Amino acid sequence: MTAVADTAIAEQVRRLVLAMAPRPSATDDEKRLVEDLGFDSLRLMELTVVLERSFDLPRYRPEQLIGVRRVGQVIALVSGTLAEGSPS
Repeated sequence: MTAVADTAIAEQVRRLVLAMAPRPSATDDEKRLVEDLGFDSLRLMELTVVLERSFDLPRYRPEQLIGVRRVGQVIALVSGTLAEGSPS
């Protein structure tokens, strides 16, 4: 994946997170989903589904989502999943 593609993916993830955040604020990759942006467990599940559909990702297993607490970690998760699925 190229740097341009990575940047486009990161921007799209940030837009989706901000659009779904109960308490939207300026998004930076260090913002915490729960504490800073107001996500609860149901809203986090909804965000997961939106990301899976937007990027045509396989369904995430709960153990893949453990520890994903910041916007930057969401970007890394999506980018990593896309990189795994792309042919070398």
